[in-house]
Amino acid sequence: MHAWSALQLGDETAYRLGRVTLNPASHLDPLGFIMMVMLALGFGFLAWGRPVPINPARLRGGKWGVALTAIAGPASNLVLATVLVIPLRFGDLELTGFADVFLTRLITLNLLLTAFNMIPIPPLDGSKILAAILPDFWYQYLAPLERYSFGILLVLILLGGGILFQMYSPVYFFLYDHVVGSTQL
Repeated sequence: MHAWSALQLGDETAYRLGRVTLNPASHLDPLGFIMMVMLALGFGFLAWGRPVPINPARLRGGKWGVALTAIAGPASNLVLATVLVIPLRFGDLELTGFADVFLTRLITLNLLLTAFNMIPIPPLDGSKILAAILPDFWYQYLAPLERYSFGILLVLILLGGGILFQMYSPVYFFLYDHVVGSTQL
């Protein structure tokens, strides 16, 4: 969604690299994929996809174009979780076994990704949204953090993730209550 929204806002960078596609192979980072498999097996603590290259200078809307491109990812996770929960919440659909576990985990994962990516720490999407909301004066202080963004995030994760959990859990629980509602996953 980041690549598609950037294309809609005038930046063809990701499009030229073949990233405006639903083909998962175009979005896999080899090490991030291995980490995702380990995470799914209960042995990891971090996973990622290949970052989507955008050129902020080509986006219409300036810092708001960057923010719209950033929010596209978490918004797509939220939409997917909502669509997946509709049959469970409003239909008479009762799943058992693998289908129940798979759907439940997919809904939960998408809500977690939505909340986690909204944390306002670079390189997460929330930092780009925060940069658009704050007055331009703050850019000179936030921009240098991008250089150290992965390191900062990794240190916070290695510290036990408690700080990050405190940052994303209110958003996650709010979304869970409003999307999943009384349906027990």
